Amino acid sequence: QLQASGGGLVQAGGSLRLSCAASERTFSNYAMGWFRQAPGKEREFVAAISRSGVSQYYVDSVKGRFTISRDNAAKNTLYLQMNSLMPEDTAVYYCAAKTGSGSYYFTELYDYWGQGTLVTVSS
Repeated sequence: QLQASGGGLVQAGGSLRLSCAASERTFSNYAMGWFRQAPGKEREFVAAISRSGVSQYYVDSVKGRFTISRDNAAKNTLYLQMNSLMPEDTAVYYCAAKTGSGSYYFTELYDYWGQGTLVTVSS
């Protein structure tokens, strides 16, 4: 089970940190990703991180502004640090876990999803 939190209302240029707590004790067995869905749009890939945390992947629009990380040791939690937020980052953000290998970029390759947390960036 995945529980996302940390969303809210922030002005453009501000920061937020999203968290995704996993109840699964074998959290480190899952590669993890963040996706977002803006009103009227399809859910899109934002960032992903390998099981060990060594490798991270980002959509071009957030590179240099967002950082994905994970705590496998103590908290079984996934994070997304979002800096320099822009109005176009406004969306519901979802965390997801995948067990298989292969691409990180496609929603259909993820096995478990959190409930989503709303991020609103005002101009």
